[in-house]
Amino acid sequence: MTAELTKDYTPSDDEPFMNDRQKEYFRRKLIDWKEDILRETRETITNLQEDTSHHPDLTDRASSETERSLELRARDRQRKLVNKINAAIKRIEEGTYGYCEETGEPIGLKRLEARPIATLSIEAQEAHERREKVYRDE
Repeated sequence: MTAELTKDYTPSDDEPFMNDRQKEYFRRKLIDWKEDILRETRETITNLQEDTSHHPDLTDRASSETERSLELRARDRQRKLVNKINAAIKRIEEGTYGYCEETGEPIGLKRLEARPIATLSIEAQEAHERREKVYRDE
């Protein structure tokens, strides 16, 4: 499944939902996003390996350790994001991408454009968040 896409192609509501062109568009978007994340991760690893400086000042050392910790937490979040991107690519291959996991209805192009890893329609996501809030508040 590799549909021909022009450089300026953008999915439109005027065409059938999740046709081959739209699937290819989102597949490429997800792959590019994943490659960006992996590139940033490699850069972080390189920077962390190169930053073996020993700070004689306790404040400088604490600041450096805090920065390392924040960077590692950010990379962990990105690792989880890569897993979600991989799952979205798999859904494209299986033909379920773009459809709400709860209702089976189309998620919508605008939502997928903003959040290509979305698995729920806006309505289902809002209902999910309301349920979470009720359980948190109890």
